[in-house]
Amino acid sequence: MDGHQVEGRLNRAMINLKLRSSQWIVDENNNIIIGKGRMEILENIEKTGSMNQVAKQMKMSYKAVWSKIKATEKNLNAKIVHADRKNGSRLSREGKELIKKYKLLLKECMSSDDKIFDSIFGKKDDCIPTVTSAAGCGVQPEDNLER
Repeated sequence: MDGHQVEGRLNRAMINLKLRSSQWIVDENNNIIIGKGRMEILENIEKTGSMNQVAKQMKMSYKAVWSKIKATEKNLNAKIVHADRKNGSRLSREGKELIKKYKLLLKECMSSDDKIFDSIFGKKDDCIPTVTSAAGCGVQPEDNLER
């Protein structure tokens, strides 16, 4: 069992466990710079060129979309979206860079999360007994699962 303690009753079944975590980039006052929601807003602005269209797609008010962008710009002290009534909206160089770096951060965090999870719970193919039945894990009723 890779030295990990398994508590509970015998007669267990195999289940697949996964770790899900979320990352936000915040400033020193915990004001959000970017998270998955703001990333989605920015990506959709880049695709559509319209904050109004993004608001409709994401089932948000235009004011909510605009407020999140303005809050990020204020907290980051950088312009991330250029918007005007005639030419629509587009991401600034800083906005594109923010998305690029945030996506890289998410990828690296996911990889680290998987490694940490595997070191504690075992690899994906390892058997994690649960409260139903351990036969698939090769655990016999007489096995002592606690260490």
